[in-house]
Amino acid sequence: MKNVTVTMEDAVAEWARMEAARRNTSVSRLIGEMLAEKMRHDDAYERAMNEWLQRTSFHQSGGEPYPKRDETHAERLDRFR
Repeated sequence: MKNVTVTMEDAVAEWARMEAARRNTSVSRLIGEMLAEKMRHDDAYERAMNEWLQRTSFHQSGGEPYPKRDETHAERLDRFR
């Protein structure tokens, strides 16, 4: 493990102390856990985005222009007119 110094506003430090006490842990461990969770979340998001970007598109026009919104939803739009 690596020790680091963190600078934060007084109100943030007070909140961190109270939150750490509520969780029965230290401020250092609380911040470390929060950063680890953020890292896992960001990594999962990046993996999901890369998978989505690399997928084969299910919607291909075959060179034709895509239909306009009104054409696609004409049946629904007619109900409200």
